[in-house]
Amino acid sequence: MSPETKPTKLCPTCGTRLSENASRCPICGTSIISPEITKKSKPIQGTRMPEITLSLPVALGLLALILIIGAVFVYIGLNSTGSIAKATQTPSPSQTPTITLTPTASLTPTIAPTWTPLPPIEYTIAAGDSCISIAVAFNVSVTSIILENKLPASCSPLTIGNKLRIPQPTQTATAAPTNTLSDVEATDAACQKLDYTVQMNDTLSGISDMYDVSQTAIKEYNGLVSDVVREGQVIKIPLCMRAPTAGPSPTPTTPPPYAGPNLLSPADGSVFTISNDVVTLQWASVGALRPNEAYQITVEDTTEGTGRKLVEYVVDTTFNVPATFRPSTNEPHAMRWWVVVVRQTGTDASSNPIWELAGSTSKQLVFIWWGTVVNPTPNP
Repeated sequence: MSPETKPTKLCPTCGTRLSENASRCPICGTSIISPEITKKSKPIQGTRMPEITLSLPVALGLLALILIIGAVFVYIGLNSTGSIAKATQTPSPSQTPTITLTPTASLTPTIAPTWTPLPPIEYTIAAGDSCISIAVAFNVSVTSIILENKLPASCSPLTIGNKLRIPQPTQTATAAPTNTLSDVEATDAACQKLDYTVQMNDTLSGISDMYDVSQTAIKEYNGLVSDVVREGQVIKIPLCMRAPTAGPSPTPTTPPPYAGPNLLSPADGSVFTISNDVVTLQWASVGALRPNEAYQITVEDTTEGTGRKLVEYVVDTTFNVPATFRPSTNEPHAMRWWVVVVRQTGTDASSNPIWELAGSTSKQLVFIWWGTVVNPTPNP
């Protein structure tokens, strides 16, 4: 008979064969529970949690919802604590227009003309000459004559036959045109003036008598407050304020006779029909007429004879022949016309002006003017 084998068991960890009663593996140290004990004792079961089964789309949707809810709560919390700054709309700065300066062309300076001094004029002293009379004659100052000839300040005595060097006035460049002068400035510019240097023992009254200009005019023109003048003082003598020379009043000069006016229209031989109620005559001006002068226009109907004539006086260079002078017959009439300048010399007993010829008569032209006859309309 085979020997009786004892029951064995294997270590669940390392597989070592152990005796049936071994409680621990000598190799790996694993505690071995006997199968009988295991059968006798019942396992203790805990309370099981309910199982929830979700599909993948539902799980993702729940996750997204949870994240959104969490974000909302976070935003509310930060907003309540002021951690979130409200966006402020900052106005964009308006663009300031840039002004571009256009360069202005600089004006080229005009070079003023320079004048070459003129040589002095030699003058032979005659009887009765004085420095003042010579200065006035040559329109220079007495001082310039004294300096040019190295004479004493009194400029006397002058020896007849000696020669003096008279400096010529320095020419002044013509000034650029300026604004129109006022009446006062124009009067002053038109006044002829003379610079006079006061000599020893001169008085304002003596200077006034010398140039025949009143003391008041000299004082006002030079801004003097008294009649006292000093030696060497230069004053201006307004020669335009000289007293008029006594004598008969000048007789106004009668202007020379005017030339015959040049007739312009209508041309010689022009024809005017019954549709022309007025015929306009025109001629060229002979110049500016005086207040007592005028143009005398004569229109003569040569078809009816010299008895039918129209004479008028105008200061313009046109004249309208009135419709009342139209021929009364239904046939063409030759109208001759001419113009002459006349001057009024007075009035007659009926206060009508008296005219006399003041120039030559123009040539005579003719125009044709048709007349018309109005036939009465018979009664029915």
